[in-house]
Amino acid sequence: MEGRGASASGGVVDKSSPERGGGPRSGGGAARQRRSTAPPPPPCGWSPSPFRGGSQKDMAMTDARRFAPATARNREPIAAILRDVLPPEGTVLEVASGTGEHAIFLAQAFPNLAWQPSDPDPSAIASIRAWAEAARLPNLRPPLTIDAAAADWPVERADAMLCVNMIHISPWEATVGLMRAAGRLLPAGAPLVLYGPYVQQGVETVPSNLAFDADLRRRDERWGLRRLEDVVELAEGEGLRLEAVHAMPANNLTVVLRREG
Repeated sequence: MEGRGASASGGVVDKSSPERGGGPRSGGGAARQRRSTAPPPPPCGWSPSPFRGGSQKDMAMTDARRFAPATARNREPIAAILRDVLPPEGTVLEVASGTGEHAIFLAQAFPNLAWQPSDPDPSAIASIRAWAEAARLPNLRPPLTIDAAAADWPVERADAMLCVNMIHISPWEATVGLMRAAGRLLPAGAPLVLYGPYVQQGVETVPSNLAFDADLRRRDERWGLRRLEDVVELAEGEGLRLEAVHAMPANNLTVVLRREG
C-alpha cells in the first residue's frame, strides 16, 4: 500500500506494509456493493525505494520521490470509480496522499479538476513535490501539510475529497477528523471517497486480511481494520450519507459517501 500519515498527535505514521484488504470474498453487504468492472492495470515498472528497503540503484536516486507498488495495482480501478463520482470541475482534496503517485496519476486522468494533495509527513510532502516537479501538471496544486486528526485544516472548501489507505493505518481520531472536515468543507451533494480494507458485519473476512489486521495491531495498538458500519455511522453524524460500496482488487473496498443538503 502507499505510505500514509495521519496521527492524532501530529506525529509521522509510516505505512509500508503490503496492500491487503478486509473486504468480502464476493459482492454483497450494505448499500450498493459490486465488484469493479475495470480491467486490471497494465504492468507498470517500479523500483523499491530506500524507504521500502530498496536496491543499491534506488539508494543512488538523487530526488525525493518515493514509490509504492500498490499504486500501480489500484490506480486504474480507483479512477474507474471516480469517473462516475467526481464533479466535472472544481477542487479535489486528497487526504493522506503518501508518496504522491496517486495524485500524479489522477491529476492526469482528470485534467478539468484541480487536484490538491496533502499529508502530515514531511518526507511524503517532499515526495509529492518531487513527483509534481517531474510531471509539471497545470492542475496539480502544491501539497498541503494536513494532519487528518487536527481540528483546523488549511482549506476552506473542497468540491470532492479522496482518502486512500489511511483509515486502517492511523488512530481512530484521524478518521474522526476526516469526517468532521468532510462535513465542514464539502457542499451539499459533494462526495467523500474512501479506499482501503474494512471488516463488514455478516461478511466473512479472508484469512490474509485477518493476519494483516493482527500485524497492524502489533505495530501500533491504535491501528487496525475498521468495521465499515462504524465508519459509516461516524460519517452520518457529520451529515454524510452512504451512497455505494464497491468491491475492489485485493479484497479492498471503495466507499462513496455524499454530503447531505
